[in-house]
Amino acid sequence: MVAARAGVSTATVSLVANGKTRGRVSADNISRVREAIAELGYVVDGIGSSLAKGVSSIVILVAPDISNPFFAKVIAGVRESLGSDYQLLLSVTDAGEFPQADDVRRLMALRPAGLLVDAPNAEFLEELSAAGPLVLLDAPGLEGYAPSVNLDVAHGARELAAHLAASGHKRVAYVDSVTGTATFEVRRSAFLEEATERGISVPPGCIISTTIDVGAAAGAFAVAWPQWQRHGVTAVVCGTDTHAYGVLQEARVAGVRIPEELAVAGFDDLPYSATSNPSLTSVHLPATPLGLKAGEQLRFLMEGRPLEQPQVTLESSLVVRGSTA
Repeated sequence: MVAARAGVSTATVSLVANGKTRGRVSADNISRVREAIAELGYVVDGIGSSLAKGVSSIVILVAPDISNPFFAKVIAGVRESLGSDYQLLLSVTDAGEFPQADDVRRLMALRPAGLLVDAPNAEFLEELSAAGPLVLLDAPGLEGYAPSVNLDVAHGARELAAHLAASGHKRVAYVDSVTGTATFEVRRSAFLEEATERGISVPPGCIISTTIDVGAAAGAFAVAWPQWQRHGVTAVVCGTDTHAYGVLQEARVAGVRIPEELAVAGFDDLPYSATSNPSLTSVHLPATPLGLKAGEQLRFLMEGRPLEQPQVTLESSLVVRGSTA
């Protein structure tokens, strides 16, 4: 119908609809086909195309709890890297819940060209057993499952422990994420190990977990703070900046002076961390480069090109600001 309306062949319509006109279709024919497509409301049948080719142009990104603003920058990096040849489909969960392998397997019926999994754990990857191109993001310790692009979160965690020790802190608390993914385990364990070596202790009951939500973190801090005070806690490290924003919010309500009475730090270095009151000390994790590199690695696999470096690690660094200074 489009070809008849535009007065061209169906092959020409296919080239225009799939963006493959360079050097093959005249500008006049492109204009006529696009006008006919608009008039008729035609769209390419992606399912039909995937059946014909055996694979679609869809890339699935599996991510736990995208309530964390960090993921928005990761997604932007992936989207930029994939370009217009692929469509990005997100498979996400409710706050605090981890993706289920069965849910992702059902999406495989769409014949995706490739799969990205952000911040997984080993159990999920073993249950998934996905065939086809696969790249992991922020998956420390899981490099044996697939090509990975990781963040050196342990380095930043150790830098943070050293900074708090140098500032004279002896007792600290920790606010963790409830998702239980490998990246949060590494953040916590690396910080606690370095803190212990530098003479910092975490008193009993001073490690708590919440969803990645400002309100949830604020509420958890309100309940925990009296006990932390009795234990002499003078600093709290949060698994994400989002957690830290909740602590800062509730600390203001409770009249706790930051950093004089309580130093606060997080992970991610979100844009708001530089402008919060006070500005937030945070471990900088390069979110957009993480997405860019993961998308690039997956694109190589989808196009049958070898990876020069299957395992890539991006550096983290500590950014010291007013909340601990």
